[in-house]
Amino acid sequence: MKALEDKSDVRDTETLLCHLGRAPAEHAGMANVPIYRGSTIVSETLEEWDIRNKDNPSYGRFGTPLSRALEAAICKLEGGYRSILFPSGQSACTHSLLACLKAGDAVLISDGVYAPVRAFAENVLARLQIKVEYFCPTEPSELAAKINANTRAIYLESPSSMTFEVQDVPALAAIAHRSDVLVIMDNTWATPLYFKPFEHGVDISIQAATKYIVGHSDALLGVATANEAAWHGLKSTAHHFGEIGGPDDIYLALRGLRTLGLRMKCHWENGLILAQNLQTHPAVDRVLHPALPNDPGHLIWKRDFLGASGLFGIVLKPMSRPQLSVLFSSLRLFGIGLSWGGYESLALLVEPPKRMEGSLQLPGPLLRIHAGMESPTELIADMHGALNAACEAAADSIVPPETSEVVSQCQIVS
Repeated sequence: MKALEDKSDVRDTETLLCHLGRAPAEHAGMANVPIYRGSTIVSETLEEWDIRNKDNPSYGRFGTPLSRALEAAICKLEGGYRSILFPSGQSACTHSLLACLKAGDAVLISDGVYAPVRAFAENVLARLQIKVEYFCPTEPSELAAKINANTRAIYLESPSSMTFEVQDVPALAAIAHRSDVLVIMDNTWATPLYFKPFEHGVDISIQAATKYIVGHSDALLGVATANEAAWHGLKSTAHHFGEIGGPDDIYLALRGLRTLGLRMKCHWENGLILAQNLQTHPAVDRVLHPALPNDPGHLIWKRDFLGASGLFGIVLKPMSRPQLSVLFSSLRLFGIGLSWGGYESLALLVEPPKRMEGSLQLPGPLLRIHAGMESPTELIADMHGALNAACEAAADSIVPPETSEVVSQCQIVS
């Protein structure tokens, strides 16, 4: 089998996922790139050392054939210039920011960003004398008004973390580029399959490969992909900080990539079916999923995205803590877990995300749902059964008096 680079006519995503990064002739005929564990890479002649030190990894920290294979595959799927691996998704986020910023610079961050990135901005970037300011992710005009002479980068995440607002990335990127500002985006929700960041003006795209790329909840890894203009800063920053993913995690990510297309179709279908169904339950105030026609960001999602993942949110009507305890203890197929992107379904009670105007005002608890690869019929039955159990708990005087009237409106739904 020849390396995919020799098959320039290949365009189908499923075919790319099966072949990207593979070169059996270079690895004793192995179908998969073997795990490379090592630090020292030796040469037998000075001339060989000179060539290796210039064009190839000369030390394990700068990459191996295995890491290069995964980086090349992700880069091809995202449509960028080069990619580089990090030990976690958070590491890819933070080092992408550091690659673009220095003391005295300013960065504008979408107000719906992943909470650990917000914490890094406020606790680390601020300490480095980098000014951090937020903007409403759905108001491009607000971004335009906040860009100044010191702004060096904007940071996006579409859809927003926890609340799933879709951003008009092309419009935001155009505004940024008019002032020579770099655009960084976390693209983990859609994966490289369902959003092509560099076609929409992004300069650095981030994947928490821990999630869908690995796909089995058994490895930690991040990857950032840059266009040519942003690549040098990203690469040098990663090397200055000594960042590199572990070989076993890289192997699992490259293996997970082979089934990404099949898994994402399942997550998309299961997530949308579950989201549509949960809209009908009287305990649910609203469902936050951009693929739903009634979602505020649906038209932008339909224009810019090629699909959806299994991650979305639901806002419940007022419900007491004891009721929530009943709800989660009644779930059989949904685990409680911080991560997502694996084959398994998860449900998580989250605090209202921090926003510029204080806490986001929601009528009831916010749940983040990840639809796994189980039968959608079973997932619907499980979630409805748990919501029904929480509603029934109101009849046992678990609900505080001030909320009992609202919760008593829940009707048992099969």
